[in-house]
Amino acid sequence: MATNYRVLGQVAPLATTATAIYTVPSATEAVVSSVTVCNRSASSVTFRLSVRPDGAALANQHYLVYDASLDANDTIILTIGVTMDATDVLEAYASSGDLTFHAYGSEIS
Repeated sequence: MATNYRVLGQVAPLATTATAIYTVPSATEAVVSSVTVCNRSASSVTFRLSVRPDGAALANQHYLVYDASLDANDTIILTIGVTMDATDVLEAYASSGDLTFHAYGSEIS
């Protein structure tokens, strides 16, 4: 088995649109060690973060963060250590189009 440490994904989703940050490739497992959320606007915004196992439709039990507030021009780093299996999806949602999400971690294949 090989382990690759890397940027798993980077997205700047449209407002109120659930967007995949990272989908685990087939025959691969992943550990998301941290997620950075950056608010590029001069206003507070809210965001959501979820993991959808096997690409399932989004449901309440998938949320890691729900409508957390992020101050204007601020950044938060979430150290989460989420383990993911092939086809699992890490997903972001923002109340405005001014947020950027980055996921960092490792892939094991």
